[in-house]
Amino acid sequence: GMEIRFGRERVRMIGAVDIGGTKIAVGLVDDDGRVLSRAECPTDAERGYREALARTEHMLRATAAASNAELTGIGIGSTGPVDPFTGEIGDVNFFPAWRGQNPVADLTRIFGVQVAMENDADAAALAEAAWGAGKDKQRLIYVTVGTGIGAGIVLDGRLYRGVDGAHPEIGHHVIDASGPLCMCGFHGCWESLAAGPAMVSWLESVMPKDYPHRDHLTAKRICELAREGDVLALQAVDREARYLGLGLANLVTLFAPDAIVLGGSVMKSAVLFLEEIRKTICRCCRFVPYEKTDLTLASLGEDANLIGAARAWHHRFAQEGGQHA
Repeated sequence: GMEIRFGRERVRMIGAVDIGGTKIAVGLVDDDGRVLSRAECPTDAERGYREALARTEHMLRATAAASNAELTGIGIGSTGPVDPFTGEIGDVNFFPAWRGQNPVADLTRIFGVQVAMENDADAAALAEAAWGAGKDKQRLIYVTVGTGIGAGIVLDGRLYRGVDGAHPEIGHHVIDASGPLCMCGFHGCWESLAAGPAMVSWLESVMPKDYPHRDHLTAKRICELAREGDVLALQAVDREARYLGLGLANLVTLFAPDAIVLGGSVMKSAVLFLEEIRKTICRCCRFVPYEKTDLTLASLGEDANLIGAARAWHHRFAQEGGQHA
């Protein structure tokens, strides 16, 4: 319909919401994938879903007011499993009590705009394909390595979905059946061997009693120690590179994609792993033209998830051609 506006024209923006196990971030994203303002708060899942929803609403209103922006849609990227079509949260490790809650319905009601939600890896995959390292790539797999391992697959600009809209759980394909037990019930799946916490638990399992860096070990800290030449940390990095490489080699063999884009907190130290990853792909993938698969780092940086949340909205609701109506 016709809109009559008074006063200064407000900029049209997509509100982006990134729901993670640790924090909830919101931002305003323009049609070129730029984040104009952002805010975040701890997820604090145990304080309940309603309370988190109220904080999310408050942050969206505050960022929109600060930028004199009109929210014309809202995109959500969430740690999974979530149902992208109903908007329901599934059985998420980080907030088990939120199961069945529906941020899509709630934000639609609160703001009166169309809301789209995707799994966070799918959202970031869409953003890298449209605005980032995956531009002009027909077949792209985005892999995020952090607390877990997630992946999103974009084919010809569209998100690949499994049966019933399911998100393929690539972090849980098995690499070593004699490996550690994963919370998914399997032994030795990729996530249990190569996610950030796997680096930590391996190092803790081999370190001597007098290891000087025992306390507050994180994957990030292990990478720092490796750069400083710490022998155990170097072994942990070596093992990480090997298992990352095996999982990625499997993806190259299974999909022969144009590009694999790597993101997530562990990939901030990618320089420590890339050479070994490339060698592994070289050794494992001789039946596909592996040298034509670009292995690149995510280009959208810290804001990849927010930009992804906005892109999820475009992917769902905007006309082909990107400009939102």
